Amino acid sequence: QVQLVESGGGLVQAGGSLRLSCAASGRTFSSYIMGWFRQAPGKEREFVASILWSGRSTNYPDSVKGRFTISRDSAKNTVYLYMNSLKPEDTAVYYCAAAKTGAGIPTYDYWGQGTQVTVSS
Repeated sequence: QVQLVESGGGLVQAGGSLRLSCAASGRTFSSYIMGWFRQAPGKEREFVASILWSGRSTNYPDSVKGRFTISRDSAKNTVYLYMNSLKPEDTAVYYCAAAKTGAGIPTYDYWGQGTQVTVSS
């Protein structure tokens, strides 16, 4: 049974930093893409970052590029999202997700419960 458990959310002032963690368990993730998404109230879920578990290939949308960094620690089976220069518009529930690698757009089959990030102005 796959479990993804996020932690590290909280309240931070604009310009501050946070590190989110996603502890993954239940299978070997070497053939998976790990992603972070976020959803603000009244808005659609938004892709934030992804990383190939087996390598260092990462992907970010323009809205967070240069401010957010995704990484993974295979020994700890944990994926991190380092968020710097946070803005009030980064306020959202952040979710960790996992998708099998393959051709085409990844389909994220596994999701965590989410962690709240609130950035005050």
